[in-house]
Amino acid sequence: MSTPALPGITPTRTALLAMDFQNGIVPLAPDSDALVERVKGAIADVRTAGGTVGYVRVGFTEDDWTAVPETNKTFSGVAAAKMMHHEDPATHIDERIAPEDGDIVVRKIRYGSGSTTDLHRQLGDRDINTLVLAGISTSGVVLSTLIDAADRDYRVFVLSDGVADPDPEIHRVLVEKVFPSRAHIIDTTQLRALLSA
Repeated sequence: MSTPALPGITPTRTALLAMDFQNGIVPLAPDSDALVERVKGAIADVRTAGGTVGYVRVGFTEDDWTAVPETNKTFSGVAAAKMMHHEDPATHIDERIAPEDGDIVVRKIRYGSGSTTDLHRQLGDRDINTLVLAGISTSGVVLSTLIDAADRDYRVFVLSDGVADPDPEIHRVLVEKVFPSRAHIIDTTQLRALLSA
């Protein structure tokens, strides 16, 4: 059975989202230095083609911690432990792929990139209809953002070599079995080709 052809990418309507590439999270990814270098290359390719680069990071203010209800299984623990303060260097974006002027940068307080940010408004303001996802972790920010983006009718691509998870089996199942029903799975080499087609 032949593989369906990938849809084209219009660079000016495309945004690459680099998600949770933070000082405190990057070291949790397997082979993290190589991962960051691949994503750095993808960011450069998107910039060169005239696309948008967006950065998503997780970080809490004191008010954010206070507002997390005990019903939230994950983030009530984060709030109780006063973890991931937005000014802590651990929540800052890895300087190897630091944002530039004109990039989108949002700070979130849940798994997904859109539920607690104005990301979708900013994407809409730029007439973005295609998202390319890179992030840590596959089972956290990538999964949550992908489901939300698919439900909002974006064309979504996931960079198979631009996402990572501390659990390699969970990563494999998501990329190979779950994500393909909602997104096109490509690697950074294929992204470069699509951007220049």
